[in-house]
Amino acid sequence: MRTGLLSRLRTGKALAVGALLVLALPGTAYANTVGATVKTPGATSGPAATFAEISTHADCSSGLVSGGGVNQAIGTGTVSNGNHVNGTSPSPDGSTEYTGSTGVVGTDVTHWLAIGGSGGAVDSAFSTTPYAVCFSSNLINHTQVVMNKTAGPTTASTVGLVVATCPANTRLLGGGARTTPASVGSLKPIASYPTFNDAGHDYGRKAAADGESNPDSWAAVGWNGGGGGATNTTYAYAICSGSGISIGGATVKVRHSEVSGPTSATSGTTVTVGCGGGDGKLIGGGAAISGGSVTTTDFTGPGSGGDHLNGSFPSDSGGNPVADGTTTAAYWTAWTHTGGASSPATYSDVWALCADDGV
Repeated sequence: MRTGLLSRLRTGKALAVGALLVLALPGTAYANTVGATVKTPGATSGPAATFAEISTHADCSSGLVSGGGVNQAIGTGTVSNGNHVNGTSPSPDGSTEYTGSTGVVGTDVTHWLAIGGSGGAVDSAFSTTPYAVCFSSNLINHTQVVMNKTAGPTTASTVGLVVATCPANTRLLGGGARTTPASVGSLKPIASYPTFNDAGHDYGRKAAADGESNPDSWAAVGWNGGGGGATNTTYAYAICSGSGISIGGATVKVRHSEVSGPTSATSGTTVTVGCGGGDGKLIGGGAAISGGSVTTTDFTGPGSGGDHLNGSFPSDSGGNPVADGTTTAAYWTAWTHTGGASSPATYSDVWALCADDGV
């Protein structure tokens, strides 16, 4: 009898341990992770004509775009004033743009556009390079694009600001900006940044500050250096988590930096910011050339009508764009540029969005 009892006890213990292992395995198998891979096809030449633009795209072979960027080659001397960013935005197929009705315009997007424009000068050195941040998460496995737009700006050195806000109970992951038409060579987006649709941020007119968490909106600012253009439009794009996903405990951290300049004619400035050790993975970023203090006062334009963006892209700590396939990008760089006139009291801003494993 003693032998039978011991056998039954051993069997019961083994079954209990087995049951515990079965209960533990699902938690181990479904532990959440966040990944981000940067994809870029390299540069596309152009524009080759004045008052024109080119469009190029980066594509995610796996994962969904959480954000994207653009970098340009501009030549040297006064001709460098002629190339500028016209757009950095999501696309359903790598060519089509979301420019129709506002609201939720797309889901699970895997393509990112970079659009380069020209003013009154062109050069064979001009080119535009797109970057897609391809995001993967066991929790946020679906995304949606929200677009908003505003008419203008049409008058010289005027800000046209528009904000796209994520649906309730979703998480902002990144965003972009666009202006049209390219035939108005002085029209361009000069800011693309995360913000909040609340009174403290004047409903997007003040940008998210360094260290803030979980912004819910993305703002775009159009700038018209020379004025004119009856059909000018500025678009803002927010990349948000999909509907019906529990976002409790999922944190997106904002990192921001602002530096003075560029202030001299035909000159540029770069500024870089990165995700800290506890911030998680880089999933997107933004850039601006501004009148400064963008996180504490309503956005104001820079000191000259010709000021523009030439880059907003994932980078290393030195501000160099990362290579195709990079999975360890932790920094975002903004590259700003003046036109042919001096630009007093002008500042350059950059934002990085960082997601922890709760996302």
